Amino acid sequence: MQSHLSVAGRGGDLLSLAAGLMLPLAFAPFELYPLAVLSIALLFLAWLEAAPRRALLRGGLYGLGMFGAGVNWIFISIHQYGHVPLGLALFLTTLFVVVLSIFPALAGWAAVRLQQRCAAHADIVALVGIYPAVWVLAEWVRGWFLTGFPWLALGYSQVDAPLAGLAPLTGVYGLSYFTALGGAFLLAAFVHRRGRLRGGWLAALALLWLGGGGLALVSWTQPAGKEMRVSLVQGNIPQDLKWRPAMREPTVELYSRLTRRHWDSDLIIWPETAMPMFYLQARPYLDALAAEAAAHSADLLVGLIYLDPETRRYYNSMVSVGRGQGFYHKQHLVPFTEYLPFASVLGNVVDLMDVPMSDFSAGDGRQPPLEVAGQKVAVSICFEDAFGEEIIRSLPEATVLVNVSNDAWFAGSIAPAQHLQIARMRALETGRFLLRATNTGISAVVDPRGRPVAVAPPFREYVLSSTIQPMAGATPYVRLGNAPVVWLAALLLTGICVRATLERRGESK
Repeated sequence: MQSHLSVAGRGGDLLSLAAGLMLPLAFAPFELYPLAVLSIALLFLAWLEAAPRRALLRGGLYGLGMFGAGVNWIFISIHQYGHVPLGLALFLTTLFVVVLSIFPALAGWAAVRLQQRCAAHADIVALVGIYPAVWVLAEWVRGWFLTGFPWLALGYSQVDAPLAGLAPLTGVYGLSYFTALGGAFLLAAFVHRRGRLRGGWLAALALLWLGGGGLALVSWTQPAGKEMRVSLVQGNIPQDLKWRPAMREPTVELYSRLTRRHWDSDLIIWPETAMPMFYLQARPYLDALAAEAAAHSADLLVGLIYLDPETRRYYNSMVSVGRGQGFYHKQHLVPFTEYLPFASVLGNVVDLMDVPMSDFSAGDGRQPPLEVAGQKVAVSICFEDAFGEEIIRSLPEATVLVNVSNDAWFAGSIAPAQHLQIARMRALETGRFLLRATNTGISAVVDPRGRPVAVAPPFREYVLSSTIQPMAGATPYVRLGNAPVVWLAALLLTGICVRATLERRGESK
């Protein structure tokens, strides 16, 4: 491939950092989704003529830019609410960003190493065949390694883009792959000197987006039963007050008052740990609420802490009261805030953090959906909704998705908007309504195409009411999960390298 673009030396390093800094603008709340294609194209340009070690550096710089700009809000929870000293909080935030940056760094090294071994004289094969596949595999590993942190996966930026039509087939990682492939097409168009070839690559990019837009017209799921009236209660309790013992009764009174005018709803949802107490402590309140809910033929989901009386383990839980009764215990815990990994090594560090209820146990990985309002709902708590492969465990049995969260930990940052965007992807992947109830925002009702149909104003006491349609059926993603994208990316890389090996053997004869 004849190229007239080259970024050697420090110029390419700075380009990688700048491209990474640009990437968060493609995500909520900015939602400039074409920048994701441009950003990854610039990274691929920086890799194209680099040695493996230089590509490692450039991938790392890209990661420092994207995560440094995109997830620095973790500092707020560590310093402002965890009460960690400023210097240590800055160190921990920086360490978090550096660890996440390892994944794009290794992607750069692997991509260029494969390019040298399998496409040494065919840069176009590296650009279009190798780079996007390596990128999506690195994202996928980041999504599960050491419990996983899939934030800022490229695909999330495309929830409002034409490519979103692919989400019910491929999930978010499929969108990541096709976004990266679009970046490769864009770069291929500009590294070609000849106009005809340039036009061909731009046409390929256009067809990719048109294909996604066409698939958005397909309905993968069908209505199940009658419509439901739902109400999501947003209490807006400040995080620094939430866990004070003196706030328990006022908090329950607040949520009860906000709920009182909405008993005509089929389902009412309070957010994560809306009752800042153990289940047994909450029983008197819950019994009163259950009686009122049953009298109005309603169901209520409430977030609280469940202490198992036999094992003495406690769980971040949701309990249903009213016509239906049951529990959901959070399965995917947040490291360092809900449980301590490597406790024997890190215990002294975490003791510096004033994080309430930070020794949870994980719930069973195969909990059945909760039965409420005549439907089965798949519940997720906090950042569990960032793991699509876990959400689909309750499908296609569940007809509605529910996510509850307390994003007050990151108040004033871009994290709540990013979290809502992630939740929207889950609705899109599964073809179901998603109900998102949060303490301070952003509470929302999301339709099966990932569109918010009702959104509560953040940082206000508010009850968000809407009418939804439960949905049945299974999208291809619900049936197959992430496996097709992962296997196809791996097979593509294997095929490219096998072909290169056979060609070398043929030349040596």
